[in-house]
Amino acid sequence: MPEFYTLNTEELYKELDVSPNGLSEEEAKKRLEIYGPNLIKKKRKRSLILRFLDNFVHVLAIILWIAAALCFIPRVNMPQLGYAIILVVVINAVFSFLQEFRAEKALEALNKILPSYARVLRSGEIKETLSGELVPGDILILNEGDNVSADARLIESYDLRTNNSVLTGESDPQRKSTVAIVNREVDTLRLTNVVYAGTSISSGTGKAIVYSTGMKTEFGKIANITQSVKEELSPLQKEINKASQMLVYIAVGVGVLFFILSLFVIKLGFLASFVFAIGIIVAFVPEGMLPTVTLALAMGVQRMAKRNALIKKLSSVETLGSTTVICTDKTGTLTQNEMTVREIWINGSSYDISGVGYNPAGDFNLEGKKIASNEKEIAFKKISRAMSYCNNSRLYKDKNTEQWVIKGDPTEGALLVAARKADFDYESEMEKDPRIFLLPFDSTRKRMSSIHETSDGIFAFVKGAPKEMLSLCSKIEINGRIEDLDQQKLQEIMKSNDIYAKRALRVLAIAYRNLTDLKEEYSIENVEKDLVFLGLAAMIDPPRPEVEAAVKECFKAGIKIIMITGDYGLTADAIARKIGIIKGESRIILGTDLEKMSEEELGKVVKLDNIIFARVSPEHKMKIAQALKNNGHTVAMTGDGVNDAPALKTADIGIAMGISGTDVAREAADMILTDDNFASIVNAIEEGRAVFENLRKFINYILTSNIPEAVPFIMMVIFKIPLPLTVMQILAIDLGTDLLPSLALAAEPPEPGIMNKLPRPKNERLLTGKNLIKAYLFLGPVEAAVAMIAFLIVYYDNGITFAKLRQIGANPVNYVNDRVYQTATTANHAAIIMSQIGNAFAWRSNYESVFKIGFFKNKLLFWGILGEIIIINALIYIPRLNSVFNHHPLSWNYWFILIAFIPSVLIVEELRKLIVRYFNYKFRKPVINKAV
Repeated sequence: MPEFYTLNTEELYKELDVSPNGLSEEEAKKRLEIYGPNLIKKKRKRSLILRFLDNFVHVLAIILWIAAALCFIPRVNMPQLGYAIILVVVINAVFSFLQEFRAEKALEALNKILPSYARVLRSGEIKETLSGELVPGDILILNEGDNVSADARLIESYDLRTNNSVLTGESDPQRKSTVAIVNREVDTLRLTNVVYAGTSISSGTGKAIVYSTGMKTEFGKIANITQSVKEELSPLQKEINKASQMLVYIAVGVGVLFFILSLFVIKLGFLASFVFAIGIIVAFVPEGMLPTVTLALAMGVQRMAKRNALIKKLSSVETLGSTTVICTDKTGTLTQNEMTVREIWINGSSYDISGVGYNPAGDFNLEGKKIASNEKEIAFKKISRAMSYCNNSRLYKDKNTEQWVIKGDPTEGALLVAARKADFDYESEMEKDPRIFLLPFDSTRKRMSSIHETSDGIFAFVKGAPKEMLSLCSKIEINGRIEDLDQQKLQEIMKSNDIYAKRALRVLAIAYRNLTDLKEEYSIENVEKDLVFLGLAAMIDPPRPEVEAAVKECFKAGIKIIMITGDYGLTADAIARKIGIIKGESRIILGTDLEKMSEEELGKVVKLDNIIFARVSPEHKMKIAQALKNNGHTVAMTGDGVNDAPALKTADIGIAMGISGTDVAREAADMILTDDNFASIVNAIEEGRAVFENLRKFINYILTSNIPEAVPFIMMVIFKIPLPLTVMQILAIDLGTDLLPSLALAAEPPEPGIMNKLPRPKNERLLTGKNLIKAYLFLGPVEAAVAMIAFLIVYYDNGITFAKLRQIGANPVNYVNDRVYQTATTANHAAIIMSQIGNAFAWRSNYESVFKIGFFKNKLLFWGILGEIIIINALIYIPRLNSVFNHHPLSWNYWFILIAFIPSVLIVEELRKLIVRYFNYKFRKPVINKAV
């Protein structure tokens, strides 16, 4: 394909085989058959059924399937347990699918952005046609407000400017021309003589010949990149898989060990040993962990939603907490996307202007002193008139939102806002001083002139680039007097201009000329000369006010921030310094530099501090994200445009803007900021860190009860006593009473100082060796001891000593329907529940006393405890239900003993923490919130 941007108009007509009258309808139909419809093609995706089935085959689900299958083995005869485990897997799969199912709508969103109709020139007539039927060679008719349907080369342009932000991320409308581009080393997304599919016309009119449609457009190429990015498992999904594998190794390992001991040491026989091993495995596999993790993440999603962060995928909640790098766009993310005039230079002085955005409320200040209203109107009236008249934008208040908005070019809108702040009502003044001629802006002369008939005569008001404008000025107006623009004044103006430029302010020069005596035509040559210089207007897209504090919070949390923008490097650098991202010397890397880098070189660059990537393309953002991931980082990428979608999918966590973001970006992202506030990312990271810590707390809480669930089997085998706890009672703990306190621990507020820590290393496990030791060898045995005490107390209360208990034996035939046995297992079961109450408080912190962090702070935990008390009482006292779980109602004297067991685990854990704190203080080792 030829490079159409290098061709002149005649060459374009010849290359695309079209006349100035456009294609005929017949030729357009032929080309439609050849090139196909102007649509984004969909790549085949895995079916919904397969994606649903994925929820049944992850590691922990497979473990539960195996456990369920074992329950149906002949003579094992535990079908209730098998059905219950299957139900757990199914419910969790459905719940996870409904929560996470967001069908890949990026393609549909891309199609929605493309307009449904386009105006084309066919056989010399302007016609409307479906955008999907556009073909190469069609001549587009472009007007202000139109959406562009295909990539097209301009052949006519009248002050035409396009909004390319969805493709390039740049906030400013791009000025277009018909001039052929000779330099072939140009960015294909920034061609000045091309309009792109998916962009829109900000102002002006023009014509363009279509040369690419559908997937061959730049828009289509981005869609193709977005679809080709493969989704990876999130850090949490990987960690849960590893934790699940560890638990199954422990469960199977312990099961095999006791199978061997019971078969060869105790000599129970093969079948009895096998049933015993299954019981041990079931006891050690936390059947309730899967639904609890899912529900806990869903709760995290709800908490984040209240803090303006909408999570689309449950596993993304924790990913935020392990984020080490945030790659952020500038425009609309860190800045307000509202150009604002910050300073005006007139009469030899620079005036600060307060206020941000398009709200025309603000003061003019000179050296910190506010200018009085009457003085302001006089001093700034002439420059306000020039800024307002030489302007094609409109400033108005939206009736629905009550917000001030701009229609047209944001730069011109900023000039209107500044004029209104100077109390100049341009609308009423324009009625008195109508425009009679316009010399529109073009990129060659870099200025614009608007000619008006006023009560004082005919005047041209001119604005443009300072250097070009000053070369046309012979006079300067200072305090109402017109003086010669000598070399000294020129140097003074250029010095101010340079100061503004170094601060990344965009500067426009404002001037005028009296044309009352001009008898010639209003041409560029006749109008734009001998101008009277009025002043400079310096403007910038200001940072969001809350961003600076959010950046500080990120640095405190050990999170690196890298600005990646389509804008100019100096502008990005100034914004980055203002909000604190850059401190000291910076390194600005352009997209053209990045293209020349190898993966190894880019990998070294992203390790540096104070780096900014400017003038980048979508492919560049993907490369940056991948390079950071290759260096071991967990990458969060923010974005709002179509250009951001591929990078959002490549990153570990893609963050889109909910208000200003495109549908494509929102669908590609994992998280959406509903308030477009960068500070909300910090809140979400804090919640993400809390989610991981809370997951660890409640998983360890669940694992602690595995020991009192396993010890009864060990006691039965070793001492040949009746089984102290049935499998259904174990299931009632794992899937019933443990569930509510677990969820309450998942809702534990973030611990103080959680954002003062470095991000969690990728090699840090959800299940640590220290926590497993504490759960299995320290707290778990305490629970097992009190549970067995409760079991034996019932037998002693009924005159049965331990020796007599051994005489009854381990054969279920001897005791399964015995009332005393049922009462004893009920007491054992209830004792585990009571000790789990204290265990829940024990796991709320790992170092500080629970009384110091606030015993009553987690109110949800008290509701969870109440819930488990209600559940255990229902299982004990409701007829028929209690028979399913082999329960018998307990008398009050047993409950007094069981209630006394509640603080047992908590007391032991508080003593451990006290000893640890004592030795840490004694040997001056500060340990904060670390598992011991």
